[in-house]
Amino acid sequence: MTTATNVQELTGTYVLDPAHTRVGFVTRHAMVTKVRGAFNEFTGSAYFDSENPANSSGEVTIQAGSIDTRNADRDKHLRSLDFLGLEEHPEITFRSTAITPTGPDTFDVTGDLTIKGITRSVTVPFTFEGQADDPFGNTRVGFEGSATINRKDFGITWNAALETGGVLVADKVVLEFEVSAIKDTGNQD
Repeated sequence: MTTATNVQELTGTYVLDPAHTRVGFVTRHAMVTKVRGAFNEFTGSAYFDSENPANSSGEVTIQAGSIDTRNADRDKHLRSLDFLGLEEHPEITFRSTAITPTGPDTFDVTGDLTIKGITRSVTVPFTFEGQADDPFGNTRVGFEGSATINRKDFGITWNAALETGGVLVADKVVLEFEVSAIKDTGNQD
């Protein structure tokens, strides 16, 4: 049963459901195809204040070592100093600095994204996909969003030139979020 029709009806604290949430990315490889990946281990929460959206906040902590592009050799290289520098920077974090409604079911989340020890401000436009009570008695909400970053802005500069011109890995990376979150009712079992 859907109980909320727009983002303005969501006051409360929510916790990400990692089993039903995807934190992913896509970038061009060899200038001709896309490589998609995801991070499989993360935690996150958000507080929505419908009366005063400026009081809303959210944060996500991603385990960089959980990167998964379905290729073990590539994932090992992405964990190295050439890319994420996992040994020195095991986590990627995002902490909101502003949440701004942009429509009845859309909002922008601006915050500090930290990758490889470098922090930059990023804005992610999100769409509210709905709210429902699941069979386990949880109030569940869904959101989708994406934002494009330049990996060089985070000190990720490794690349290889192609004989035909161009480079092996594009600078532009699209971050993709398919979020399922559960409302925290304060019950402690």
